[in-house]
Amino acid sequence: MKVFEANITNTVVAFFENSKELSIENLNSKIKSICGINTFFEIQSELDELINTISNSNNVINEPDRAEYGDFQTNINLSDNVCNLLKNQNTTPEIIIEPTCGKGNFIISSLNTFENIKFIYGIEIYKPYVWETKFAILNYFLKNKNSNLPEINIYHYNVFDFDFKKISKKHKDQKILIIGNPPWVTNSKLSSLGSDNLPLKSNFKNHNGLDAITGKGNFDIGEYISIKLISIFLKLNGDFAFLIKNSVAKNILLEQNKAKYQISNIKQFDIDAKKEFNVSVNACLFLCSLNKKPELTIAEHNFYTKNLIREYGWVDNKFVANIDLYLKSEKIDGESPFVWRQGVKHDASKIMELEKVNGHYINNNNKTVEIEKDLVYALLKSSDLKGTIIDKSRKYTIITQKKVGRETKYIKELYPRTYNYLYSNIAYFNKRKSSIYKGKPMFSIFGIGDYSFKPYKVAIAGMYKATAFSLVKPIDNKPVMLDDTCYFIGFETLIEAEITQTLLNKELTQNFIQSIAFRDAKRMITKDLLMRIDLNEIINETDFCELQLEIPSLNIAAWESYKGELTKQLFEKNRQLDLLI
Repeated sequence: MKVFEANITNTVVAFFENSKELSIENLNSKIKSICGINTFFEIQSELDELINTISNSNNVINEPDRAEYGDFQTNINLSDNVCNLLKNQNTTPEIIIEPTCGKGNFIISSLNTFENIKFIYGIEIYKPYVWETKFAILNYFLKNKNSNLPEINIYHYNVFDFDFKKISKKHKDQKILIIGNPPWVTNSKLSSLGSDNLPLKSNFKNHNGLDAITGKGNFDIGEYISIKLISIFLKLNGDFAFLIKNSVAKNILLEQNKAKYQISNIKQFDIDAKKEFNVSVNACLFLCSLNKKPELTIAEHNFYTKNLIREYGWVDNKFVANIDLYLKSEKIDGESPFVWRQGVKHDASKIMELEKVNGHYINNNNKTVEIEKDLVYALLKSSDLKGTIIDKSRKYTIITQKKVGRETKYIKELYPRTYNYLYSNIAYFNKRKSSIYKGKPMFSIFGIGDYSFKPYKVAIAGMYKATAFSLVKPIDNKPVMLDDTCYFIGFETLIEAEITQTLLNKELTQNFIQSIAFRDAKRMITKDLLMRIDLNEIINETDFCELQLEIPSLNIAAWESYKGELTKQLFEKNRQLDLLI
């Protein structure tokens, strides 16, 4: 049954039924002697409501779905396994702190696992969960009367307003364990849901100007709580153990290079969030020891098998995804002589993207499109970049500009059918939300320039986990366009593209990419990552005869010309940077 919208066991119901005649003071005192909870009932009306509710056993209350708030309650089996893992790693806490204790499963598991607990502190903003935690603790001690009895405080409080420093000062000479499962949601998501369970200052990483405006001020609530608590307790002896998203673990380690928090023995145990919480997200148990010399790497394991997956973190001021692979390929971590480009962006796929059926263009609204062919180009998306050589496409797109910001009035005069088609669908352009289109010519697109019209391209998908590079050849005697989920370099000659593709697909290069790319990132491949690939260094590790086996048409003259072009490209980039300075 439920009381205060909280689950209550028959054992606890029977306890209260046998205690109806006690005053609130005497009942609170009795409960503390049984389970250690201070001030179980704060006011008489709470006791009255409980007694009245359990007298009517037919009450049924549906629990609200709080998943939209990032509230994924830890099941008791998982909390037991987490505590057992900690115990096996010689964690022996005297103080347990759970800053978002929910229904109290971590507290119950801690009581069941650790033998020397003297104090427990649980903080929870959602009042039904506060009651459920209290009932669960009382139930535990009613069934385990010989268990170690710590002093327990369960607070109905917003974690962002709670004064943890008082606990820190009180227990500065004792071993602590900060354990829990904070919300898996961002501050902007909670704001959109109308929640007031937010820190007062959302830009907690102190991003400046544009970074704060464009979204870097948005952060994960679990990350905020983790860093706040590590900062408060880092000079105390003990351990930190949180269930968080993998991205949060990575961000904490990113921050560690600058903040140098006194934490070490940093570990990540990946869990199956679909199995444990029925949510599709990469998540883990994040562990570290407090009051230690700062460490800058993290060992990632499988939570269930405990097998080591990889070690990642900072190496010589570079943040890498796999330290072992990186040390084998770090020599090519430098600067790309070529500028990697992102593909075209239009945000109007319903009318701008076409397929060719029986010689006719069909748009994404499944309508036949009668337009001139001059502005129509073959289009590739990330999902199309699966082959070594690509010379066919399933999609086409309309390219309205040759450079960003160029006027589009010419279309009406030179390509009237194309203009009529686009203008008849002007509503699709007008409802584009991105600010990049404001004040721009009609039918504007982005990610377009001279580089887009190079006949040969070496390209890679940004949205997939594959790291192989494709060679894209012209289609219908026109250069092929890529969408904004792809990255590419354009070339005037086939041989330049072939050499570049071969160098990028070498084992050395692939190891390097795997060593710095995080597979659980939303976009595993980024421009920043690609710009770190130093083709000049790859050339130094490449034998001409080895390369000729991959490219039979390659001769010494073409090879020397290519190397000269790399030197020229790097010189031009550096010269432009000097001019800017």
